Amino acid sequence: MSDGSPRRRVATRRYQRTGQHFYEPLGDDIRLDMVLIPGGSFLMGAPEGEEGAYSAEHPQHAVTVLEFFLGRTPVTQAQWRMVAGYDQVEQKLDPAPSRFKGGDRPVERVSWDDAQEFCKRLSNHTDRLYRLPSEAEWEYACRAGTTTPFYFGHYISTEVANYNGSEFGESPAGESKGETTSVWDHPSNPWGLRDMSGNVYEWCEDDWHDSYEGAPIDGSAWIDDEELTGRNRPRLLRSASWLNGPRCCRSAYHFYASRDRHNDYIGFRVVCSPRGPL
Repeated sequence: MSDGSPRRRVATRRYQRTGQHFYEPLGDDIRLDMVLIPGGSFLMGAPEGEEGAYSAEHPQHAVTVLEFFLGRTPVTQAQWRMVAGYDQVEQKLDPAPSRFKGGDRPVERVSWDDAQEFCKRLSNHTDRLYRLPSEAEWEYACRAGTTTPFYFGHYISTEVANYNGSEFGESPAGESKGETTSVWDHPSNPWGLRDMSGNVYEWCEDDWHDSYEGAPIDGSAWIDDEELTGRNRPRLLRSASWLNGPRCCRSAYHFYASRDRHNDYIGFRVVCSPRGPL
């Protein structure tokens, strides 16, 4: 029975897994689940007038992306521990860096350089090329054909993402977990990917830019000449974290950090090329 008060709509839609995928065994029955993301074109960035959009999300622009495999989840602590035990390539890796412990929780407190070392060790071990996603690949996979502010619609709730639970537009306040959660706790996007909104920020390959003016339109990473910009140019982050508000959970949102940043709200996921071995 209605009490006569207005009711806010809450995002609770759940999606089924879609498309092809493969499992990459890492050892001790731990594996990466890699989902095939079909090639296609989309509008990257926030449209004019989107609530909560930042200026760095403009101009919205058309991008064409080739198919690739993307991790179904952020790299978990169990997956990180296995790969950290592989032969070193350039630097050491702490096998247990995370503040919030749990094998199915995302690894955090890993820098951009740590994520690069993970990809190199995994590539050498599997004879397949693993890397960080470009920002364009990440947003394309996050949206999964949607054009709404969130891949689950116009509204957000803590039932569908792990963020700080604050209100946003017509989306009501919810419970703040105050920490990471299992990568399996929240529903998938339309392409079967988990935690593309909230839980931990995710490193991308790209350098940070405060506008999309001049951005690539072929899905490649936007990387500047290191000799001109310096090694410590900020690197790009996608998604949002358990610490952030819902405004940061939008599909168009992006942020940055120095490549050596280690925080308990930053993790990553990996890409694998579908085009054969190294």
